[in-house]
Amino acid sequence: MTFTLKFKPVTLGLTTALLLSACGPKTLTPADVPAVHDRTLTLDTHIDIPLTYMKEIDPSGETELQVDLPKLAEGKLDSGFWIVYTPQGPLTDEGYKAAFDIASTRIGAIRYMADQNKENVGLATTAADVRKLVKAGKHAVLVGMENAYPLGLTAEMVGMQDKAGAAEFNNVAMWQALGVRYMGLTHFGHNQFGDSSNPHPERDSGPKWNGLSPAGRDLVDQLNKAGIMVDVSHTGKETMMQAADLSRAPIIASHSGVKAVAESARNLDDEQLRKIAEVNGVAQMVALGAYVKVPTAEQAAARKTLDAEYLNQDRNDPVIGAAYTARRALITAMAPEATVADFVDHIDHAVKIAGINHVGIASDFDGGGGVAGWQDASETQNVTAELVARGYSEAEIGKIWGGNLLRVMEAVEAEAAK
Repeated sequence: MTFTLKFKPVTLGLTTALLLSACGPKTLTPADVPAVHDRTLTLDTHIDIPLTYMKEIDPSGETELQVDLPKLAEGKLDSGFWIVYTPQGPLTDEGYKAAFDIASTRIGAIRYMADQNKENVGLATTAADVRKLVKAGKHAVLVGMENAYPLGLTAEMVGMQDKAGAAEFNNVAMWQALGVRYMGLTHFGHNQFGDSSNPHPERDSGPKWNGLSPAGRDLVDQLNKAGIMVDVSHTGKETMMQAADLSRAPIIASHSGVKAVAESARNLDDEQLRKIAEVNGVAQMVALGAYVKVPTAEQAAARKTLDAEYLNQDRNDPVIGAAYTARRALITAMAPEATVADFVDHIDHAVKIAGINHVGIASDFDGGGGVAGWQDASETQNVTAELVARGYSEAEIGKIWGGNLLRVMEAVEAEAAK
């Protein structure tokens, strides 16, 4: 027997409507965490890879990496930006060529990984791709470039960067075609495009450009035209503020903390957070212990010495990375390590200053990232649990975990399509 239910329209009285409105969204409890995490599209904007990725290391199975396919599945980390990272070298033709080779190796490995694991992942180049892949039960793999240094400068323009409009750079269109959807302007050390938050201790003596170079200004314009998000993590404050003002599309800080919680040259101050909000961008809070929790004076000195020693070495190389990690662990053990709660303190502060629509999440896994409770992708739900414990609603958690970044990505796509 079939029943057809008919409902009579009901007009709510003003008092009833106000009462329902006052109730607001459901207050979440720890019991809600698994379901909320499962429903939320999670996006991590910074996942590093070693140079041996897809050669000696196959992420389709269990590995020593913090991110591989089994860990992604266990932690229900839906999507992320795999990173084309290049350490900063000298501003010479030889330096640019070496950087280009490193970047080419990494982007080739990322694309090959996606191609070889089509049942579980897909390469995404638009915000719509991310949503479609995740809805289909796959992990969406995006590509970010950390440090624009590999773009170099054309030979005839080297040495002419001080002339406005004279500098040119290579292959923005090529990197866009290969899938790059955000590009970090600088890394550790000033480069041909702008000043870094962390000058190189030997090559740099104070600011080089007082923000963006002429080539850097051109780069921001070209990234806007190509639909590539301008990333200001690792840039100096002046570089970041100038990029925000110049960009016709919202900018991002792909993996940064906040100075109000942990003082670091790499972290963002409140003025920078407000600027990111002003241009409708997003600041992705990074779960890298050294930038999450202020080290003791003894730890700071030891880390400074260690980082200077490894400054020009590729920490994603298995041997170099293992040696660095082992020594870093000894330094970390000098005091209690940063936790998920410490990490979410950064999210809380960024939300307070920039607003709920301008904050996101980045792990920096396999590039030094990880805090107690979120040491690899398998523990991703613990971040959601801490957000629930802090009183964030499911809608707010959705914005922080990926909604805000995808909004910016769509805005950048729209600007490029004009």
